[in-house]
Amino acid sequence: MRYSSFTQRIGGEGARAWEIHHRAVQAKRRGEDVIILSIGDPDFDTPDSIKQAAIAALDAGDTHYTDILGVPPLREAIAAYHRRTSGQVISAENVAAVSGAQGGLFVSSMLVLDQGDDVVVPEPMYLTYEATFRAAGANLIRVPMRPENEFHLDPKDLETAITPKTKAIVFATPGNPTGAMFSRDVLEAMAKLAIARDLWVIADEVYAALSFGKPHVSIAALPGMGERTVTINSLSKSHAMTGWRIGWIVAPKVLIDFAHDLGLSTQYGLPGFIQQAAVRALAEPVPEVDAMREAYRRRRDAAITTLNQVPGLKVHVPEAGMFMMLDVRGTGLSAFDYALRLFEQTGVAVLDATPFGRSAEGHCRVSFVVDEKSLTEACRRIAAFSNKL
Repeated sequence: MRYSSFTQRIGGEGARAWEIHHRAVQAKRRGEDVIILSIGDPDFDTPDSIKQAAIAALDAGDTHYTDILGVPPLREAIAAYHRRTSGQVISAENVAAVSGAQGGLFVSSMLVLDQGDDVVVPEPMYLTYEATFRAAGANLIRVPMRPENEFHLDPKDLETAITPKTKAIVFATPGNPTGAMFSRDVLEAMAKLAIARDLWVIADEVYAALSFGKPHVSIAALPGMGERTVTINSLSKSHAMTGWRIGWIVAPKVLIDFAHDLGLSTQYGLPGFIQQAAVRALAEPVPEVDAMREAYRRRRDAAITTLNQVPGLKVHVPEAGMFMMLDVRGTGLSAFDYALRLFEQTGVAVLDATPFGRSAEGHCRVSFVVDEKSLTEACRRIAAFSNKL
Protein backbone atom coordinates (compact mmCIF):
# COMPACT_ATOMS: atom_id res chain seq x y z
CA MET A 1 0.00 0.00 0.00
CA ARG A 2 1.05 3.59 -0.61
CA TYR A 3 1.23 6.12 2.21
CA SER A 4 1.37 9.90 2.14
CA SER A 5 4.65 11.81 2.16
CA PHE A 6 3.51 13.20 5.50
CA THR A 7 4.52 9.91 7.13
CA GLN A 8 8.13 10.59 6.14
CA ARG A 9 8.11 14.18 7.39
CA ILE A 10 7.01 13.22 10.90
CA GLY A 11 10.02 10.96 11.40
CA GLY A 12 13.34 12.26 12.62
CA GLU A 13 16.72 11.49 14.06
CA GLY A 14 15.52 11.69 17.67
CA ALA A 15 14.17 8.14 17.92
CA ARG A 16 17.58 6.57 18.74
CA ALA A 17 17.90 8.83 21.77
CA TRP A 18 15.10 6.96 23.53
CA GLU A 19 16.58 3.48 23.04
CA ILE A 20 18.24 3.31 26.46
CA HIS A 21 15.28 4.95 28.16
CA HIS A 22 12.85 2.37 26.78
CA ARG A 23 15.16 -0.43 27.93
CA ALA A 24 15.26 1.12 31.40
CA VAL A 25 11.48 1.37 31.59
CA GLN A 26 11.11 -2.29 30.67
CA ALA A 27 13.75 -3.28 33.23
CA LYS A 28 11.98 -1.30 35.95
CA ARG A 29 8.71 -3.06 35.12
CA ARG A 30 10.50 -6.35 35.61
CA GLY A 31 11.49 -5.21 39.07
CA GLU A 32 15.16 -4.65 38.33
CA ASP A 33 17.26 -2.11 40.25
CA VAL A 34 17.23 0.84 37.84
CA ILE A 35 17.09 4.61 38.35
CA ILE A 36 15.57 6.50 35.42
CA LEU A 37 17.07 9.95 34.84
CA SER A 38 16.25 9.97 31.13
CA ILE A 39 12.82 11.62 30.99
CA GLY A 40 11.19 14.82 32.23
CA ASP A 41 8.12 13.41 33.92
CA PRO A 42 7.87 14.93 37.43
CA ASP A 43 7.87 12.41 40.26
CA PHE A 44 5.47 14.64 42.18
CA ASP A 45 1.76 13.94 42.16
CA THR A 46 -0.63 16.57 40.82
CA PRO A 47 -1.65 18.83 43.74
CA ASP A 48 -4.76 17.54 45.48
CA SER A 49 -6.82 20.71 45.03
CA ILE A 50 -6.45 20.38 41.25
CA LYS A 51 -7.45 16.71 41.29
CA GLN A 52 -10.47 17.51 43.45
CA ALA A 53 -11.62 20.13 40.94
CA ALA A 54 -11.59 17.48 38.21
CA ILE A 55 -13.45 14.99 40.43
CA ALA A 56 -16.10 17.59 41.27
CA ALA A 57 -16.56 18.36 37.58
CA LEU A 58 -16.96 14.66 36.78
CA ASP A 59 -19.48 14.23 39.58
CA ALA A 60 -21.39 17.20 38.16
CA GLY A 61 -21.58 15.49 34.75
CA ASP A 62 -18.96 17.51 32.89
CA THR A 63 -18.39 14.75 30.33
CA HIS A 64 -19.81 16.32 27.18
CA TYR A 65 -18.44 18.29 24.23
CA THR A 66 -16.88 21.62 25.13
CA ASP A 67 -15.90 24.80 23.31
CA ILE A 68 -13.29 24.16 20.63
CA LEU A 69 -10.90 26.80 21.94
CA GLY A 70 -11.56 26.06 25.59
CA VAL A 71 -14.39 26.96 27.95
CA PRO A 72 -14.60 30.71 28.73
CA PRO A 73 -13.48 30.41 32.39
CA LEU A 74 -10.31 28.60 31.30
CA ARG A 75 -9.47 31.05 28.53
CA GLU A 76 -9.98 33.91 30.99
CA ALA A 77 -7.78 32.19 33.58
CA ILE A 78 -5.01 31.56 31.03
CA ALA A 79 -5.17 35.17 29.83
CA ALA A 80 -4.89 36.46 33.41
CA TYR A 81 -2.00 34.09 34.16
CA HIS A 82 -0.17 35.14 30.99
CA ARG A 83 -0.66 38.85 31.72
CA ARG A 84 0.63 38.32 35.25
CA THR A 85 3.70 36.28 34.34
CA SER A 86 4.74 37.89 31.05
CA GLY A 87 3.52 41.48 31.19
CA GLN A 88 1.91 41.17 27.75
CA VAL A 89 -1.53 42.77 27.54
CA ILE A 90 -3.94 40.19 26.10
CA SER A 91 -7.51 38.99 26.55
CA ALA A 92 -9.26 35.62 26.35
CA GLU A 93 -9.73 36.08 22.60
CA ASN A 94 -5.95 35.66 22.25
CA VAL A 95 -6.02 32.21 23.89
CA ALA A 96 -6.62 28.69 22.62
CA ALA A 97 -6.50 25.68 24.95
CA VAL A 98 -4.70 22.74 23.34
CA SER A 99 -3.58 19.22 24.19
CA GLY A 100 -0.36 20.07 26.00
CA ALA A 101 2.54 22.19 24.82
CA GLN A 102 3.21 19.58 22.13
CA GLY A 103 -0.28 20.19 20.77
CA GLY A 104 0.51 23.90 20.78
CA LEU A 105 3.68 23.34 18.78
CA PHE A 106 1.79 21.32 16.17
CA VAL A 107 -1.05 23.83 15.89
CA SER A 108 1.43 26.67 15.53
CA SER A 109 3.39 24.89 12.81
CA MET A 110 0.25 24.16 10.81
CA LEU A 111 -0.99 27.76 11.02
CA VAL A 112 2.29 29.62 10.46
CA LEU A 113 4.43 27.51 8.13
CA ASP A 114 4.08 26.48 4.50
CA GLN A 115 5.79 23.88 2.33
CA GLY A 116 9.36 25.01 1.63
CA ASP A 117 9.55 27.66 4.36
CA ASP A 118 12.68 27.86 6.48
CA VAL A 119 12.28 27.87 10.25
CA VAL A 120 15.30 28.87 12.31
CA VAL A 121 15.77 26.91 15.55
CA PRO A 122 18.60 27.32 18.08
CA GLU A 123 20.02 23.96 19.08
CA PRO A 124 20.28 21.89 21.23
CA MET A 125 16.51 21.81 20.80
CA TYR A 126 13.72 19.60 22.09
CA LEU A 127 13.55 16.34 20.14
CA THR A 128 10.04 16.75 18.73
CA TYR A 129 10.73 20.10 17.07
CA GLU A 130 12.17 18.46 13.97
CA ALA A 131 9.16 16.27 13.19
CA THR A 132 6.63 18.90 14.28
CA PHE A 133 7.82 21.60 11.92
CA ARG A 134 8.70 19.24 9.10
CA ALA A 135 5.09 18.07 9.31
CA ALA A 136 4.12 21.44 7.88
CA GLY A 137 6.69 21.00 5.11
CA ALA A 138 9.20 23.44 6.57
CA ASN A 139 12.98 23.10 6.57
CA LEU A 140 14.82 23.41 9.88
CA ILE A 141 17.82 25.72 9.92
CA ARG A 142 19.78 24.95 13.09
CA VAL A 143 21.69 27.63 14.97
CA PRO A 144 24.35 26.28 17.36
CA MET A 145 24.38 27.23 21.03
CA ARG A 146 27.83 26.10 22.07
CA PRO A 147 28.80 24.39 25.33
CA GLU A 148 31.73 26.78 25.77
CA ASN A 149 29.09 29.55 26.02
CA GLU A 150 27.00 27.47 28.45
CA PHE A 151 24.51 26.84 25.64
CA HIS A 152 23.47 30.49 25.39
CA LEU A 153 22.48 32.00 22.05
CA ASP A 154 24.69 34.45 20.20
CA PRO A 155 22.31 36.75 18.22
CA LYS A 156 24.94 37.09 15.49
CA ASP A 157 24.64 33.36 14.77
CA LEU A 158 20.88 33.76 14.56
CA GLU A 159 21.12 36.60 12.08
CA THR A 160 23.53 34.64 9.91
CA ALA A 161 21.06 31.77 9.68
CA ILE A 162 18.19 33.90 8.28
CA THR A 163 17.51 33.23 4.59
CA PRO A 164 15.05 34.80 2.11
CA LYS A 165 12.85 31.72 2.74
CA THR A 166 12.81 32.12 6.50
CA LYS A 167 9.28 32.39 7.89
CA ALA A 168 9.75 31.91 11.63
CA ILE A 169 12.12 31.63 14.56
CA VAL A 170 11.34 28.90 17.10
CA PHE A 171 12.98 28.60 20.50
CA ALA A 172 12.44 27.53 24.09
CA THR A 173 13.42 29.56 27.11
CA PRO A 174 14.17 28.05 29.53
CA GLY A 175 15.53 25.37 27.23
CA ASN A 176 15.25 21.63 27.08
CA PRO A 177 17.74 19.90 27.34
CA THR A 178 20.06 22.63 28.60
CA GLY A 179 18.11 24.57 31.22
CA ALA A 180 19.64 27.77 29.79
CA MET A 181 17.56 30.95 29.69
CA PHE A 182 17.66 33.72 27.09
CA SER A 183 18.53 37.12 28.58
CA ARG A 184 16.54 40.25 27.83
CA ASP A 185 19.38 41.53 25.63
CA VAL A 186 19.29 38.38 23.49
CA LEU A 187 15.50 38.51 23.17
CA GLU A 188 15.59 42.19 22.25
CA ALA A 189 18.12 41.43 19.51
CA MET A 190 15.89 38.59 18.29
CA ALA A 191 12.83 40.86 18.34
CA LYS A 192 14.66 43.51 16.32
CA LEU A 193 15.60 40.90 13.75
CA ALA A 194 12.07 39.46 13.58
CA ILE A 195 10.53 42.87 13.02
CA ALA A 196 13.10 43.88 10.40
CA ARG A 197 12.65 40.62 8.45
CA ASP A 198 8.88 40.31 9.09
CA LEU A 199 9.20 36.93 10.80
CA TRP A 200 6.96 34.96 13.10
CA VAL A 201 8.32 33.91 16.48
CA ILE A 202 7.15 30.75 18.22
CA ALA A 203 8.20 30.86 21.87
CA ASP A 204 8.04 27.68 23.96
CA GLU A 205 7.82 28.76 27.62
CA VAL A 206 6.79 25.48 29.23
CA TYR A 207 9.62 25.66 31.80
CA ALA A 208 9.21 29.37 32.61
CA ALA A 209 7.71 28.72 36.04
CA LEU A 210 10.71 26.61 37.06
CA SER A 211 13.39 29.31 37.02
CA PHE A 212 15.95 29.13 39.82
CA GLY A 213 16.29 32.87 40.27
CA LYS A 214 17.12 34.35 36.88
CA PRO A 215 14.13 36.42 35.69
CA HIS A 216 12.17 34.95 32.79
CA VAL A 217 11.45 37.35 29.91
CA SER A 218 8.63 36.74 27.42
CA ILE A 219 9.52 37.99 23.96
CA ALA A 220 5.84 38.59 23.17
CA ALA A 221 5.80 41.42 25.73
CA LEU A 222 8.58 43.34 23.95
CA PRO A 223 7.52 46.30 21.75
CA GLY A 224 6.17 45.27 18.36
CA MET A 225 6.22 41.53 19.12
CA GLY A 226 2.68 40.78 20.25
CA GLU A 227 1.33 40.70 16.69
CA ARG A 228 4.01 38.27 15.47
CA THR A 229 4.53 35.92 18.41
CA VAL A 230 2.88 32.63 19.35
CA THR A 231 3.60 31.78 22.99
CA ILE A 232 3.21 28.15 24.05
CA ASN A 233 2.83 27.00 27.62
CA SER A 234 1.26 24.23 29.70
CA LEU A 235 0.73 22.91 33.22
CA SER A 236 2.70 19.71 32.59
CA LYS A 237 5.95 20.72 34.28
CA SER A 238 4.97 23.56 36.59
CA HIS A 239 2.03 21.71 38.18
CA ALA A 240 3.14 18.08 37.65
CA MET A 241 0.31 17.48 35.17
CA THR A 242 2.06 15.73 32.28
CA GLY A 243 -0.66 13.10 31.87
CA TRP A 244 -3.53 15.58 31.87
CA ARG A 245 -2.47 16.95 28.44
CA ILE A 246 -3.52 20.54 29.03
CA GLY A 247 -1.70 23.47 27.46
CA TRP A 248 -2.37 26.64 25.52
CA ILE A 249 -1.21 29.07 22.89
CA VAL A 250 -1.34 32.85 23.14
CA ALA A 251 -1.35 34.62 19.78
CA PRO A 252 -2.99 37.32 17.67
CA LYS A 253 -6.76 36.86 17.44
CA VAL A 254 -6.68 36.00 13.74
CA LEU A 255 -4.37 33.05 14.40
CA ILE A 256 -6.62 31.93 17.28
CA ASP A 257 -9.58 32.00 14.87
CA PHE A 258 -7.64 29.72 12.55
CA ALA A 259 -6.84 27.48 15.54
CA HIS A 260 -10.59 27.11 16.01
CA ASP A 261 -10.95 25.95 12.42
CA LEU A 262 -8.11 23.45 12.85
CA GLY A 263 -9.57 22.25 16.14
CA LEU A 264 -12.83 21.34 14.39
CA SER A 265 -10.98 18.63 12.49
CA THR A 266 -8.57 17.47 15.19
CA GLN A 267 -9.22 17.38 18.94
CA TYR A 268 -12.69 18.99 18.84
CA GLY A 269 -12.24 20.50 22.27
CA LEU A 270 -10.63 19.24 25.46
CA PRO A 271 -12.45 17.27 28.18
CA GLY A 272 -14.45 19.60 30.38
CA PHE A 273 -13.37 18.11 33.70
CA ILE A 274 -9.69 18.58 32.75
CA GLN A 275 -10.38 22.19 31.87
CA GLN A 276 -12.00 22.73 35.27
CA ALA A 277 -8.87 21.31 36.92
CA ALA A 278 -6.77 23.73 34.87
CA VAL A 279 -8.94 26.66 35.97
CA ARG A 280 -8.25 25.68 39.57
CA ALA A 281 -4.52 25.45 38.86
CA LEU A 282 -4.34 28.90 37.29
CA ALA A 283 -6.95 30.98 39.10
CA GLU A 284 -5.81 30.42 42.69
CA PRO A 285 -2.41 29.99 44.37
CA VAL A 286 -1.13 26.41 44.51
CA PRO A 287 1.52 26.21 47.26
CA GLU A 288 2.86 22.89 45.97
CA VAL A 289 4.16 24.62 42.82
CA ASP A 290 6.72 26.66 44.78
CA ALA A 291 7.63 23.59 46.83
CA MET A 292 8.29 21.54 43.69
CA ARG A 293 10.50 24.25 42.19
CA GLU A 294 12.56 24.43 45.38
CA ALA A 295 12.89 20.63 45.41
CA TYR A 296 14.27 20.74 41.86
CA ARG A 297 16.74 23.41 42.94
CA ARG A 298 17.96 21.28 45.86
CA ARG A 299 18.31 18.22 43.66
CA ARG A 300 20.20 20.20 41.03
CA ASP A 301 22.63 21.56 43.58
CA ALA A 302 23.21 18.15 45.17
CA ALA A 303 23.87 16.50 41.81
CA ILE A 304 26.28 19.25 40.78
CA THR A 305 28.20 18.94 44.05
CA THR A 306 28.77 15.23 43.45
CA LEU A 307 29.33 15.07 39.71
CA ASN A 308 31.56 18.11 39.28
CA GLN A 309 34.16 16.38 41.46
CA VAL A 310 34.44 13.40 39.12
CA PRO A 311 37.40 13.38 36.71
CA GLY A 312 36.25 13.40 33.09
CA LEU A 313 32.85 14.94 33.85
CA LYS A 314 31.64 18.53 33.73
CA VAL A 315 28.17 19.76 34.65
CA HIS A 316 26.63 22.73 32.84
CA VAL A 317 24.62 24.42 35.60
CA PRO A 318 20.97 24.80 34.49
CA GLU A 319 19.24 28.10 35.22
CA ALA A 320 15.78 26.52 35.22
CA GLY A 321 13.85 23.33 34.60
CA MET A 322 14.46 19.73 35.57
CA PHE A 323 17.46 18.75 33.44
CA MET A 324 21.18 19.35 33.35
CA MET A 325 23.75 18.72 30.66
CA LEU A 326 26.64 16.45 31.63
CA ASP A 327 29.77 16.77 29.49
CA VAL A 328 31.28 13.27 29.24
CA ARG A 329 33.90 13.98 26.59
CA GLY A 330 36.63 13.72 29.19
CA THR A 331 35.86 10.02 29.66
CA GLY A 332 36.94 9.16 26.13
CA LEU A 333 33.52 7.71 25.27
CA SER A 334 30.83 9.04 22.96
CA ALA A 335 27.69 10.18 24.76
CA PHE A 336 25.74 7.19 23.48
CA ASP A 337 28.40 4.68 24.52
CA TYR A 338 28.72 6.36 27.90
CA ALA A 339 24.95 6.23 28.46
CA LEU A 340 24.70 2.63 27.25
CA ARG A 341 27.57 1.32 29.39
CA LEU A 342 26.39 3.33 32.38
CA PHE A 343 22.96 1.70 32.16
CA GLU A 344 24.27 -1.79 31.54
CA GLN A 345 26.75 -1.64 34.41
CA THR A 346 24.89 0.46 37.00
CA GLY A 347 21.19 0.53 36.10
CA VAL A 348 21.19 4.33 35.80
CA ALA A 349 19.51 5.62 32.63
CA VAL A 350 20.51 9.01 31.20
CA LEU A 351 19.86 10.34 27.71
CA ASP A 352 22.45 10.76 24.98
CA ALA A 353 21.93 14.45 24.15
CA THR A 354 23.43 14.30 20.65
CA PRO A 355 20.05 14.02 18.86
CA PHE A 356 19.05 17.35 20.43
CA GLY A 357 21.61 18.94 18.12
CA ARG A 358 25.26 18.78 17.12
CA SER A 359 26.14 21.32 19.79
CA ALA A 360 25.19 18.70 22.37
CA GLU A 361 27.57 16.08 21.03
CA GLY A 362 29.55 14.51 23.85
CA HIS A 363 26.90 15.39 26.43
CA CYS A 364 24.21 13.44 28.26
CA ARG A 365 20.98 14.92 29.56
CA VAL A 366 20.37 14.06 33.20
CA SER A 367 16.98 14.73 34.77
CA PHE A 368 16.36 15.29 38.46
CA VAL A 369 12.76 14.08 38.63
CA VAL A 370 13.38 11.38 41.22
CA ASP A 371 13.43 11.73 45.00
CA GLU A 372 16.60 13.02 46.61
CA LYS A 373 17.61 9.63 48.02
CA SER A 374 17.36 8.00 44.58
CA LEU A 375 19.16 10.90 42.91
CA THR A 376 21.99 10.71 45.44
CA GLU A 377 22.35 6.99 44.76
CA ALA A 378 22.26 7.56 41.00
CA CYS A 379 25.01 10.19 41.24
CA ARG A 380 27.07 7.82 43.39
CA ARG A 381 26.78 5.15 40.69
CA ILE A 382 27.61 7.63 37.93
CA ALA A 383 30.70 8.75 39.84
CA ALA A 384 31.86 5.18 40.50
CA PHE A 385 31.35 4.18 36.87
CA SER A 386 33.21 7.25 35.59
CA ASN A 387 36.07 6.79 38.01
CA LYS A 388 36.62 3.29 36.61
CA LEU A 389 36.93 4.79 33.14
